[in-house]
Amino acid sequence: MPLDENLQDPSAERSGESLSPPPVERPAASPERQEASPSMPTPAAKSERPAPETRNALSEWAITILLLLFGITFLVQAYVIPTGSMEDTLLIGDHLLVDKLAYAPASGVEKTLLPYQEVERGDIVVFRYPEDVSQTFVKRVIGKPGDRIRFDEQQLYLNGHKVKESFVYHKSGYIDPYRDNFPSLPNVALAEAANAMLTNNVKDGELIVPPGHYFVMGDNRDNSSDSRYWGFVPRRHIIGKPLLIYWSYDAPTERWTSGSLLNPRYFGDLISGFIPKTRWDRAFRLIRGEHVE
Repeated sequence: MPLDENLQDPSAERSGESLSPPPVERPAASPERQEASPSMPTPAAKSERPAPETRNALSEWAITILLLLFGITFLVQAYVIPTGSMEDTLLIGDHLLVDKLAYAPASGVEKTLLPYQEVERGDIVVFRYPEDVSQTFVKRVIGKPGDRIRFDEQQLYLNGHKVKESFVYHKSGYIDPYRDNFPSLPNVALAEAANAMLTNNVKDGELIVPPGHYFVMGDNRDNSSDSRYWGFVPRRHIIGKPLLIYWSYDAPTERWTSGSLLNPRYFGDLISGFIPKTRWDRAFRLIRGEHVE
């Protein structure tokens, strides 16, 4: 705390004292001192001035970084599609911006002020893989709590009604007894949660989605690891919904599962192939769900 330079000396004039000490001669100020003025700071003052400016710059950077971290943590995050389970809606190498606020649980005043929404059938969602929450998956919601689901030779029946799915692709050319006639006796090894699903949630040949869970599938139905094989997705595992494709690069799955885009094995290919392998027609393409009823 700076000291007040205007404080009076305690030995100064007191009541009842008629005499004052003789004046003390002081040396005349030098010409350099007389020429100095408050409006023209000395070199020493100039050398101290950048300190607050440096602190301000550091503060601005700190605030920018905090806002960026806040945005990445709570609002929007980037993801890349590593497999073909969502073809041809999403392709291997599509880089997405995901809205993490869309499905955030809301209550009270927040629900009226922020753009929260319920997860609906047909929404494309990003979620933590139930078998390993360190992995992130992208699929389409087919069934929400209370829905009754059945497939008959690839045709979806939802709550007893035949459903047209314009976004679905079948590329294998044959009917698989479990994959395409679901629920039924599995002909492949399933995750424990999927076996429990078939045991506890099937009634009259239909799968019933329990409260707080969702049934999700890939659009590439013949080549998709989805709820048929590892069970329901809990609501708490859903992270958000994709907003747009900000970049799409034509490269195989191992490129995107190798841990880094700048992996030395692929860096040269990225440099030489950036222009010809970038799918320019997909850049900044908005991603929208399609209503399933």
